[in-house]
Amino acid sequence: MSLTCDFDSSSDCVTLHIGDRFDFSAHRSFHDACLARPRARSYVIDLDGVTAMDSSALGMLLLLREHAGGDDADIRVVNADTDLRNTFRVAGLDRMLTMG
Repeated sequence: MSLTCDFDSSSDCVTLHIGDRFDFSAHRSFHDACLARPRARSYVIDLDGVTAMDSSALGMLLLLREHAGGDDADIRVVNADTDLRNTFRVAGLDRMLTMG
């Protein structure tokens, strides 16, 4: 599992590029990249290349949403394939996060 984080200071945006699996193995990296730093204005979760995601990944996204301001959070999920989009829909996260 690989996770890289980019921060654009001009737009105060954190972009996470997640490797092939988004699961519990990403927890420490995800926490350090998002939750252990001051809140950014916006977040982009890039799922390009992600082939599997488990419930702990969904939980991490919920923690990020809370950290980023709850209902006022600006979190965009991009490059999710059809299976991942269905997972978000079934979990109800498609109504809490912006799917792009």
